[in-house]
Amino acid sequence: MIQVFHAVVYLVLVLPACSTEEPSCKLQERFQLSSLYKKGDIILGGIFEVSAKTIAPDMSFQSKPDEWKCEGFDISIFQRAQTMVFAIEEINKDPHLLPNITLGYILYDNCVKLPVSLRAATALIGGLDRVITDYNCQGLPPVLAIVGDPTSTNSIAISRLLGVFHIPMISYYATCPCLSNKREHPSFFRTIPSDAFQVKAMVEIIKHFKWTWIGAIASEDDYGQYAITTFSEEIRNIACISFMETIPKINQKPKILTILNKIRQSTATVIIIFASGVDITALVKEIVLQNITGKQWIASDGWSTSSTLAKKENFPSFGGTVGITIRRGEITGLEKFLLQVKPNFDLNNKLSIQFWEAMFECTFQGNKTNQLLPSKICTGTENLEITQTAYSNVLQLRGSYNVYKAVYALAHALHNMLSCENGTGPFKNNTCANVQNIQPWQLLHYLRHVNFTNHLGETVAFDENGDVLGIYDVVNWQWTAGGYVKIQTIGSFDQSSTHGKGLFLNESNIQWNFDSGQVPVSVCSNSCQPGTRKAFRKGEPICCFDCIPCADGEISTHTDSIECIQCPHDQWSNPGRNCCLLKEVEFLSYSDAMGITLTTAALFGASFSCTVLAIFIHHRYTPVVKANNSEMSFVLLVSLTLCFLCSLCFIGQPSNFTCIIRHVVFGISFVVCVSSILVKTIVVLMAFTATLPGNNTMKWFGVMQQRCTIFFLTCIQSLICTFWLTTSPPFPTQNTMSQNAKILLECNTGSSIGFSCLLGYIGLLACICFFLAFLARNLPDTFNEAKFITFSMLIFCTVWITFIPAYISSPGKYTVAVEVFAILASSFGLLFLIFAPKCYIIILKPKSNNRKALMGRSNMTK
Repeated sequence: MIQVFHAVVYLVLVLPACSTEEPSCKLQERFQLSSLYKKGDIILGGIFEVSAKTIAPDMSFQSKPDEWKCEGFDISIFQRAQTMVFAIEEINKDPHLLPNITLGYILYDNCVKLPVSLRAATALIGGLDRVITDYNCQGLPPVLAIVGDPTSTNSIAISRLLGVFHIPMISYYATCPCLSNKREHPSFFRTIPSDAFQVKAMVEIIKHFKWTWIGAIASEDDYGQYAITTFSEEIRNIACISFMETIPKINQKPKILTILNKIRQSTATVIIIFASGVDITALVKEIVLQNITGKQWIASDGWSTSSTLAKKENFPSFGGTVGITIRRGEITGLEKFLLQVKPNFDLNNKLSIQFWEAMFECTFQGNKTNQLLPSKICTGTENLEITQTAYSNVLQLRGSYNVYKAVYALAHALHNMLSCENGTGPFKNNTCANVQNIQPWQLLHYLRHVNFTNHLGETVAFDENGDVLGIYDVVNWQWTAGGYVKIQTIGSFDQSSTHGKGLFLNESNIQWNFDSGQVPVSVCSNSCQPGTRKAFRKGEPICCFDCIPCADGEISTHTDSIECIQCPHDQWSNPGRNCCLLKEVEFLSYSDAMGITLTTAALFGASFSCTVLAIFIHHRYTPVVKANNSEMSFVLLVSLTLCFLCSLCFIGQPSNFTCIIRHVVFGISFVVCVSSILVKTIVVLMAFTATLPGNNTMKWFGVMQQRCTIFFLTCIQSLICTFWLTTSPPFPTQNTMSQNAKILLECNTGSSIGFSCLLGYIGLLACICFFLAFLARNLPDTFNEAKFITFSMLIFCTVWITFIPAYISSPGKYTVAVEVFAILASSFGLLFLIFAPKCYIIILKPKSNNRKALMGRSNMTK
């Protein structure tokens, strides 16, 4: 379609101007553009944005529109145009580079407007001649290559035009990543890194300072929009964007006020701006006017080194700005060359006249294009060497250094092309380019493979996309003791770094424009410390979250953990929830208060039982002892002693031995105890029955039968214990489930059936004993032991019935304590209720311990 378009333009505009009578074609009209020109064997074109303001012509379509008028000559930008002139002059003087070839140039001002840039580009490829006589397209083209345009939007449009004719174009300031697309821009190159690299550098800075909440503003052009789109993609996994706004090209005031409201309302401290200095001038003025402070600005290369913005009145709001800018270079001899420039009154060198008038604020006589300047007359003899302006400042050569590299890249490509030997050339039939007829597409081939090292030791080469390596300086706007703003280099970013980290910052040299003087914090939510986890807020960016403490038994060991980690089963989280500690091991110990109390009670009970046994043995021939079945009393006291002592097996750290022995001793001791009481109860009942005339039942339940009864009943319990221990014996275990923060060392009963049978058998004997004792409660006083047995068994049964729910509901070591308490309580109940009355008579009422007294009481009862 583009080829068709150009064919139509040629047929409609060029051919009508050709007369059949004249062997030539005449241009209908030439664009009125400000330029610099010098003739040469090979001409290089250049496009620079020297004028900062334009006045658009009337587009009413009722008359022929006037030319665009350019105003606001920028002497600092004119330095870049003069750098191209300097580079060409330097190459022409170099006997080793392009010998016998003189380079010429023609440079145009694009007035920072796309229409003017397109006119400049078409003027360059069309040439200066009004009359065209070369119908065969032989000889050199008007320009062989173009250095420029500096803006991305203009470069996109121009490169599409030049790409049709394969004319190389090397931009020194266009950074849009879209220009790396070789399908759309096949002849485009640049000596400034793509914004893709710039964005990576900015992301690295944001990562370095741990900023996670960012505001983003971009200009309404290809440069700003491509950059902010790339930035939002790169930053996605590192930080969140609080707001994104666009600075419009026209009707800026309402939109700028909207942007200011967003800046005020946002909690983001760090704000990044992708725009040129011209585009953000209005925004900067409004921010300063409304005294918006406390923000950390991150500047793109479009305005990070702008001397018109980095000035005293803007410092309260923009001081401490950190920016990315292209690498600074040094060009030997440039300053001297700049100060030797003189005005040239040739019509093709209007830019030199405009520069002189802007520098010295004067007007040359007869110059009608600059009537707005003061009436001071320029003489042309003014001294540039006494001026101190951005034009002659060569300490911060960045854009100018890129221009310098672009010119030298073209020169080296030309040199390589002219050094070709026939038969080894890259073109058809291994031919080389004809020096008399060099074509742009031939230069394009060599430009793609150019590779040289300049005087600074920097390698200049283009990758497959026409880009150079991403190398940047990091700068900081600082206030100096002299009372002015200095743009200080504080670090660098090298995309090709082999050390794994392309960003280097000298943090001690950074000036932060905050009261604390420290690195500002820009987060939506503060980092979650170890021991907590992130809980993202619904409907908000992932950088906005709440910090939730880890649950019991869970930890987080890293900052900003997404989830907490469960501790192993034998460990528990510390109070800070940031590490797992071994769980506290708990068991009923001899050393804790409860263990000491129960041990003391058990030893006291056993001692008391032994004391009673000693008393009974000592007084075994007294009526009280003999009347209460002394042998069974001895057995009962021994079994009670064992009952007290078996509780000690429940105290201390469980082991295989103690887990087995505690239940065996407990079960058999209590069976012997209850069996003895049962036998005593039966003896009381049979003794009462034997007093009736003609009843001799006592002979069937004598001493041997009593012993056999106890032995038989005990054997049943022994069989239960043997079956239990052989099938599923108790064993020590670590209980990590009952209490989260503790490991309970306890004895697992093994077989619940065996343990239930053991307790059930004791309970059965106790119930039978209680029933028989209850029947014997009204016997004569001489045999009133049945009453005490009744009360003792009532207490015994009550204790063990209440033991069941208490045992089930008690946690940890208290479970064992409940069991020990039940053993001791039931044992003390039996001991005191059965033997306390007898000991009272034996010790305190010895006179009542005789047959006469006992019989007397019996008669009184009758």
